[in-house]
Amino acid sequence: MTTPYNQLDAWIDAHFDEEVRFLQEMVRVPTDTPPGNNAPHAERTAQLLTAFGFEAEKHAVPADEVKAGGLQSITNLIVRRRYGQGRTVALNAHGDVVPPGDGWTHDPYGGEIEDGKLFGRAAAVSKSDFATFTFAVRALEALGAQLKGGVELHFTYDEEFGGELGPGWLLKNGLTRPDLALAAGFSYQVVTAHNGCLQMEVTVHGKMAHAAIPDTGVDALQGAVRILNDLYTQNLLYKQVSSKVPGIKHPYLNVGRIEGGTNTNVVPGKVSFKLDRRMIPEEDPVQVENDIRRVVNEAAAACPGISVEVKRLLLARSMQPLPGNEPLVRALQQHGRAVFGEEIPTSGTPLYTDVRLYCERGIPAVIYGAGPRTVLESHAKRNDERVELEDLRRATKVVARALFDLLH
Repeated sequence: MTTPYNQLDAWIDAHFDEEVRFLQEMVRVPTDTPPGNNAPHAERTAQLLTAFGFEAEKHAVPADEVKAGGLQSITNLIVRRRYGQGRTVALNAHGDVVPPGDGWTHDPYGGEIEDGKLFGRAAAVSKSDFATFTFAVRALEALGAQLKGGVELHFTYDEEFGGELGPGWLLKNGLTRPDLALAAGFSYQVVTAHNGCLQMEVTVHGKMAHAAIPDTGVDALQGAVRILNDLYTQNLLYKQVSSKVPGIKHPYLNVGRIEGGTNTNVVPGKVSFKLDRRMIPEEDPVQVENDIRRVVNEAAAACPGISVEVKRLLLARSMQPLPGNEPLVRALQQHGRAVFGEEIPTSGTPLYTDVRLYCERGIPAVIYGAGPRTVLESHAKRNDERVELEDLRRATKVVARALFDLLH
């Protein structure tokens, strides 16, 4: 017997080559962030959506706000599809992505296909879900069924820098207020919680001197080493703290960038480093920041002549499950089981995402889309990022079926 689900699946199968070509076009327009010149990708996306009969509203973030956020250009897109009275489901994917880096065996902007995988920067995270969500909505509308409510596609461009100029900007400016949100993710779990992230810059000041007479200066690098050692000691303590959220283990701290000094024969007068502190959902961000500042200041105080500046760069709060997400979770799990032939569990993830911004405004949201079982398998933020085309096909079916349930 033919069911609406069979019809959705059949439409997606019949149009899958077109979906793959759409994803290739998404990958072929670079969105390296930094530098964050992302408006051209939005323009290309809007052009392709127009060919499907979708009108994409272009919401350009003012240049001064973009510059203050450390980027060059952002145009966020909203596609509104209204079917009748009822709830609105937003589908959000971000187009910005970290630069490719070294070690690629495929063109990072080529969208090349090999062994059933499509390669390219953002092929998995999260340009794949530009395709997943667009073609799920196209399949839903091709069904011709009587639907309620509506769908919005939110394609945004600030996830790598925290999301405040992406979904956060759309929500803050009253441009959207959905009832439920589904954000880009992977195919084998429905993510309902994630870590928070605090990023800070620590600048250590000493006094420059000639290396031949080092006692006339104050070595900022030695001060930085003392501070770093004390911070890394905290990592040992973090491992003793366990989250109760499946998929999330414990807090941790990473120092990702260090710079300083002027020359080999000069005692460095200034050293700065940037740290990334991942916070489990149970932690209080205010307390976490205060603790880091305390460790830094106490270590600096133990180094005569050293002073420090500590600046917060980013505070992304953790995502907590909201009451009201059950219909979305239930539909994704039910159809994930049917399409993938296995249980699709709910879980947390150690990543942080901009979907938290929907939750912070009381909009129940979950994370699901096209991708492998783990971030490691996707090569996200590494060389040769890829998505399995079969995961893309099946995730599109799951999302289309879930939307039918939510809007029928």
